[in-house]
Amino acid sequence: MSALRLLQSLFTSSPRRAPADCFAHVRTGTAILVDVREPGECRRGVAAQAVLLPLSDLAGRRKRWKPFLAAHGDRELVFYCGAGVRSGMAARTLAAEGFRTVNAGSFQAWADAGWPVVAPTDADVHGKS
Repeated sequence: MSALRLLQSLFTSSPRRAPADCFAHVRTGTAILVDVREPGECRRGVAAQAVLLPLSDLAGRRKRWKPFLAAHGDRELVFYCGAGVRSGMAARTLAAEGFRTVNAGSFQAWADAGWPVVAPTDADVHGKS
């Protein structure tokens, strides 16, 4: 990520919403749920329907992010992570680039709100694409 993009993201806002407020949008497909945790962090599970795209790739070469954004950039992007900090960074970064984004906090908040949690795949745990 360029220094200019990083600076822009610091001054861009993105809404923060509780997971329960995002459920209907994700279920109907008007929004896409994105887990920005790094490979190996999802051993306790993954929110059902979540796409796993690590924040490090968004901040780096965007090997996985570029095709994802090209295919789904017209939808609202709802982010979560381990504690809600990195999801906020992803939401602000992409909001600064013109995407519609929401920081929906932590994985545990999704689980506590009753969203289904599924076991991670081997690729999720080991970062294989």
